[in-house]
Amino acid sequence: MSKEQVLACMGPPANKAAEGQTEVWSYNSGDGTVVASGSASYGSFSGMSSRRFCHINVVMSGGAVAAVNYQGPTGVLITAGEQCAYAVDPCVKKQ
Repeated sequence: MSKEQVLACMGPPANKAAEGQTEVWSYNSGDGTVVASGSASYGSFSGMSSRRFCHINVVMSGGAVAAVNYQGPTGVLITAGEQCAYAVDPCVKKQ
C-alpha cells in the first residue's frame, strides 16, 4: 500500500519517525477493554486491572509499506476482534 492508502484507511498516525527514505508510523489500537482480576483471602482483597491494547508500527520505505509490526498483550498478529485488528481492519480487503 502507498502512504496515501494507509492514511485513507487508518487515518493519521499517533507518532511518526523518519530516517533517510524510511519512515515509521505508529498507531494505537484497542477497544478500551479493561481486564480486572483479583483474589480474596481471609477478609482481604487484592486486585489489579489492565487495559487491553496494541501498538502498531507501519514501516514505510520509498513511499510504500515495507513492514508492519505489532506489540501488545492480546491476540496474535491481526486476529479478528482482538486489539491489534481494530486499527488495521479498515485496510483489509473483505472477501
